[in-house]
Amino acid sequence: MSKTSSNCASQVITCKAAVCWGVGEECKVEEIQVEPPHKFEVRVKMLFASLCHTDIVFSKGHPIPLFPRVLGHEGVGVVESVGEEVNAEDFKQGDIVIPTFVSECQECEYCLSGKSNLCLKYPFTMSGLMLDGTSRMSTVKGQKMLYHFFSCSTWSEYMVVNVNYLVKLHNWGAHGTTTPPLSHASFLSCGFSTGFGAPWKEAKIERGSTVAVIGLGAVGLGAVEGARMQGAARIIGVDKNEMKREKGIAFGLTDFINPDNHQSEHDQDHDKSVSKLIKDSTDGMGVDYCFECTGVASFINEALEATKMGKGTAVVIGTSGATTVQIDSLSLMSGRTLKGSVFGGLKAKTDLPILINKCMNMEMQLDELLTHEIPLVDINQALELLKQPDCVKVLIKI
Repeated sequence: MSKTSSNCASQVITCKAAVCWGVGEECKVEEIQVEPPHKFEVRVKMLFASLCHTDIVFSKGHPIPLFPRVLGHEGVGVVESVGEEVNAEDFKQGDIVIPTFVSECQECEYCLSGKSNLCLKYPFTMSGLMLDGTSRMSTVKGQKMLYHFFSCSTWSEYMVVNVNYLVKLHNWGAHGTTTPPLSHASFLSCGFSTGFGAPWKEAKIERGSTVAVIGLGAVGLGAVEGARMQGAARIIGVDKNEMKREKGIAFGLTDFINPDNHQSEHDQDHDKSVSKLIKDSTDGMGVDYCFECTGVASFINEALEATKMGKGTAVVIGTSGATTVQIDSLSLMSGRTLKGSVFGGLKAKTDLPILINKCMNMEMQLDELLTHEIPLVDINQALELLKQPDCVKVLIKI
């Protein structure tokens, strides 16, 4: 249990958090101290968090080994206290919020360009620190500084966030309304939203397009949903887990390919590649758009080659621990486009509220994502649960 004083806005809080102490080490749930919010910051009491593949990649020291660290960037919580200069019309004590790792000032060159969802004034940062270059968390024993994760640290009972990296949930669960459980809002902080945004804002797919999605985890299922809502004529899902077939169909999948079902029994050298399987299902043409959602480096080239010569676009949205990838230069020279993406191209203030409203109006089945629940103290079990074939999203009850 956390300990707070009555004058909470100016007091340090001692609470439980999952701390990762080194590359590949298990998290240790221990007491930490969380400082009061500074200017333009709020302190949030976390209610729920969830596990994203990016958490695992960063726990292995990619791209920068920053430890000790409190991981977690998906979550939903309630504002416990506010710092100076925070406009009460924007955020106040008691507001329900979700963190984002991108921001939108709506004034800088990038925000006004219409070409990027990144912001120069409030940048996408991997420093593990707040915008002033300091941390708001430390260990109880030894007072050692703890790094944040992106703009937040959701695997903690409390966290401090700059208000420019928060989105308020207006009327979610309000009396007399029918909305998904509040816990589902955690999934919108990264994975599902990233996938959903990619066909909508990053690729801007046209109605009637053919689409392939490689990897049907939360990100991939979000991409399927986003493609469906944009009017894709065919949505081909690729995954080795046969159980993902039904999950994909629930979000709008029209075709499912399990590469394991197309392996040669006698000669592995003649196994069909993912790109060949996709082309075979489209009369050799390939698809208009392919979304790589696994983070497997070799699949980036497969995604590119699975698209149509002269006009196809492959979008990379899966987080990878690889620093370099091999790309077939001929595929690029043949007129295909390879595009990277952060948060699916979604802007925090302009686009994310639209997605939130769709979820509140029950236009998409977030309940299909939730497969497992654990308390914070069992955080390391979440990594084992991800290995189970039926696992999509693990909810962490704070």
